Amino acid sequence: MEAVFLSFILMLSIFLGFELISKVPATLHTPLMSGANAISGITILGALVAAGQQHAAMASWLGAASVMFATINVVGGYLVTDRMLGMFRKKGSGGAA
Repeated sequence: MEAVFLSFILMLSIFLGFELISKVPATLHTPLMSGANAISGITILGALVAAGQQHAAMASWLGAASVMFATINVVGGYLVTDRMLGMFRKKGSGGAA
C-alpha cells in the first residue's frame, strides 16, 4: 500500500507542478529560476550528506550521482539565467558582461 500511496503523491506533484509552471508569465521566469537555483544549492548539500553516510555502497553511489545531477542543475540554471538577463542589457553598453 505504501508504494501505491507514494506513486499517487508523485503523480499528483507532477501534475500540479506542470499546471503551476504553465501559468507563469514569461516575465517571471528569471526570478523563479534564481529561486530554483537556490533550492538546488540546498539539494547539493543534502546530496553531499547522503553521499557521506557510510550505510551501504549503493547509498554512497546514489548520493554521488545526486551530487553530480544537482550540480549540473545549478550550473545549467545559472547559465540560462545569465543568458536571459543578457537579453535585457543594452546593446551598446561596453561594460563587463
